[in-house]
Amino acid sequence: MWLPIVFLVIGLSLGLLTDIRVPEAYSDYLSIAVLAAFDTLLGGIRAQLEKTFNDTVFLTGFIFNVALAALLAFLGVQLGVDLYLAAIFAFGVRLFQNLAIIRRIVIDQKLLTKKIEKNKRS
Repeated sequence: MWLPIVFLVIGLSLGLLTDIRVPEAYSDYLSIAVLAAFDTLLGGIRAQLEKTFNDTVFLTGFIFNVALAALLAFLGVQLGVDLYLAAIFAFGVRLFQNLAIIRRIVIDQKLLTKKIEKNKRS
């Protein structure tokens, strides 16, 4: 559970500490790829909390989501249509769903822990 968070912090730190600039032409692609990566990260955290995490599913999902999002953005640019909005909508909805489920799992675990502690005292 802690490993994805560690690498997220490392990646954000490296990104903030280096002076690498993304060309404006690639900003749409990068934003979609980052959104897809966050979706996969939260899906991995959710799976870990549900005790169904699988390394292979996580890695292939990460690569597939980022590639699909970049492909949609690329096709949209080639066709002159804002196809990247479909990816933003889809990944945005999944992000909020995963966050809501993670929140419920954490709250349920806290409530269960409190209930167990209360029963032990009684």
